[in-house]
Amino acid sequence: MLDRLPGGRAFGLDDLAQQVVGGFILSAPFVVTEEVWNLAAGMDALRWAVTVAIVALIGYGTLYRADESRDADRENSVAGLPVRFLSLMAVSYLSVATLAVVFNAPATFEAGADTTAKAVSIGAIFSVVGAATADSVFG
Repeated sequence: MLDRLPGGRAFGLDDLAQQVVGGFILSAPFVVTEEVWNLAAGMDALRWAVTVAIVALIGYGTLYRADESRDADRENSVAGLPVRFLSLMAVSYLSVATLAVVFNAPATFEAGADTTAKAVSIGAIFSVVGAATADSVFG
């Protein structure tokens, strides 16, 4: 359910655009780096889960802890999660995945679906920093 609390700033198309630009800029170099794909190939499920958690923590912390003007409880939400945060997570992963496909990285590094997902998660660490920073600085 999408709800808007009084005093909350609506998440808009301009915010999404800022996230996308920031997400792509910082993740691009990591998508084509052999070391990232080698790390991904050697990751077990626990390390992959920790990587996913790190992305979420960085994103939430940057949006709502580093920027004191924002209050997650006063923003539009879906199932209790702020739309801005959900967008940030989607942008962080989808920007890396898009670049991986466009650059043909999985085939280049002979990676299967599991390694590709892990490499995308590694790249998302950098993507979330760029996306959240752009959203915070320009939002």
